[in-house]
Amino acid sequence: MFEKKIKLADREEVCGFVKAAEKCDFDIDISYNHILIDAKSFLGVLGLGFSRELTVKYGDRDENFETVLNKYAVA
Repeated sequence: MFEKKIKLADREEVCGFVKAAEKCDFDIDISYNHILIDAKSFLGVLGLGFSRELTVKYGDRDENFETVLNKYAVA
């Protein structure tokens, strides 16, 4: 399992992230504190709020998805 920390600043970034996740054929979860959401759910990810450090966990590698993750990665 792979893990990355990201921050999504607005609705457009959430939309871009979810669209990239939807293209993957493996499970992707996103969490904040003890809240765990399916990363392919726009409303679920949107409900986590903006400008929070979120943890993304995914089970396989996809070059396009990882490019999107790197765009929102927390240093």
